[in-house]
Amino acid sequence: MIRLRQLNLRIDHGEGELHRAVERRLGLDDLSKDAVTVFQRAIDARTGKPLRFSYTVDVDVSAEEETRLLRRDRKGFLQSTPQNDYRFLKDHAVSPGEERPLIVGTGPAGLFAGLLLAQMGLKPILFERGKMAGPRARDVTKFWRTGEFDPESNVQFGEGGAGTFSDGKLYTQIKDREHRCRKVLEELAAHGAPEDILVNARPHIGTDRLIKVLRNLRETIHSLGGVIHYESKVVDLDISDGKIKGVVLDGGEHVAGDSVILAVGHSARDVFELLARKDIPLERKSFSVGVRIEHPQSLINRTQHGNYAGHDRLGSASYRFVHHGKQRRSVYSFCMCPGGQVVGAASEPGRLVTNGMSSYARDEANANAGFMVEVHPADLPDDDILTGVRFQRELEEKAFELGGRNFHAPAQLLGDFMKDEASTEIGSVKPSFRPGVTLTDLRECLPDFIVEAIKQAVPRIAKRLPGFDRPDAVLTAVESRSSSPIRVTRGKDLQSMGIRGLFPAGEGAGYAGGIISAAVDGLRVAEAVALRVGQD
Repeated sequence: MIRLRQLNLRIDHGEGELHRAVERRLGLDDLSKDAVTVFQRAIDARTGKPLRFSYTVDVDVSAEEETRLLRRDRKGFLQSTPQNDYRFLKDHAVSPGEERPLIVGTGPAGLFAGLLLAQMGLKPILFERGKMAGPRARDVTKFWRTGEFDPESNVQFGEGGAGTFSDGKLYTQIKDREHRCRKVLEELAAHGAPEDILVNARPHIGTDRLIKVLRNLRETIHSLGGVIHYESKVVDLDISDGKIKGVVLDGGEHVAGDSVILAVGHSARDVFELLARKDIPLERKSFSVGVRIEHPQSLINRTQHGNYAGHDRLGSASYRFVHHGKQRRSVYSFCMCPGGQVVGAASEPGRLVTNGMSSYARDEANANAGFMVEVHPADLPDDDILTGVRFQRELEEKAFELGGRNFHAPAQLLGDFMKDEASTEIGSVKPSFRPGVTLTDLRECLPDFIVEAIKQAVPRIAKRLPGFDRPDAVLTAVESRSSSPIRVTRGKDLQSMGIRGLFPAGEGAGYAGGIISAAVDGLRVAEAVALRVGQD
């Protein structure tokens, strides 16, 4: 088997052209149809070049032919097809009386840790403070429609974590020599995600497809002996002599366990407070705060896809940007949602948070993205470990007040924002935020350094994305949950630096930044738990 990279074809190429292009590139004219398998398809949109698909394909050839082709290759387009199978599995039969691994949280990190431990025979027990995905989705939809808020069942808390209500992006830039990313994608596809996530270079599932996937993952974990307890909030950790002994639930029940994976997500502020009270080693880290910005999706399609805008094979276009401003802080796009909506993502009463999400079809009128500004520990007023949490909360409280205290979000047109003027009427871009928006001046809820960083970035981003600076683009505040403001420190064995058997994992612990990276971290931690079984 040989892998051929950078095979470029026009967007509207016909059926069979890919196969013929492979034959031409390799100098072969007798390849069977089944000999060519697409490994990845990306969009080549480099400036100054016609828009193209760039394929990476695996070709089934004889060993002699492979040797000949590799020897002849001068441009580095060929290689022997690498092994990309995930191979860490350990069979373990749980003995009577043996304590089973405990997992707190069922976001990507917790679910994939649970799945792998279940596949290894370790029968994990998972605790989720929120509800199953179906009832949770009904609560969230009700909140978006009426403003009726449930602090334990919302966009942040419940089965699947915050990623359940997002675009469901499945790409990451983390290094992956152990092929954990492939493991995650294959498991998602096997549990109901679209098969094209295994091929597309920038795959996504979409909120509407994720609920089915979560249900199937849950059933697999159960079938392998794992257990998931919903509406079961962990309120304390039982620690003795520097070792974890179990967890305590909000009803007072104690569950024994000498391995606890803490995968609570970036919004479990009560857990952060618990860890601080117990003197579990934490450290402050940089995070980001900003707004959601909305443009017409048709504009983004034209900017990114040119003459192919709206082509069925391309769908809704996305974008990303990073700007390094005068303040020596990054301004960047986050969780860009093509053809999506801006939605309420609060997890605490009296505090307003925004987020973006898309369905699999990405067919709504607007594109939106987080317009984020980096916040460093030095920007904050004191050195307390939870000062970042307080900073987030203060901005969310201001946004709640400015929006009208009914979970409507404060919003402003970009043109007015740039001129330091309050907005009084909507332009042609209709805000998609649910439950609704209140037009105002966002300077009343954002710190000056956030406002100035965004204003400096807009004209520079517009040079790369024409139309980005259109005056009627809508800014909605506040986007404050892109990452955790703390890190739960852990050692090379992935255990807490202070507590044996406590394994911090995922976004909430400060070790991930998206669905895939969180799921991969969950796998890594599950491996560490499996290696520890029977050692202590």
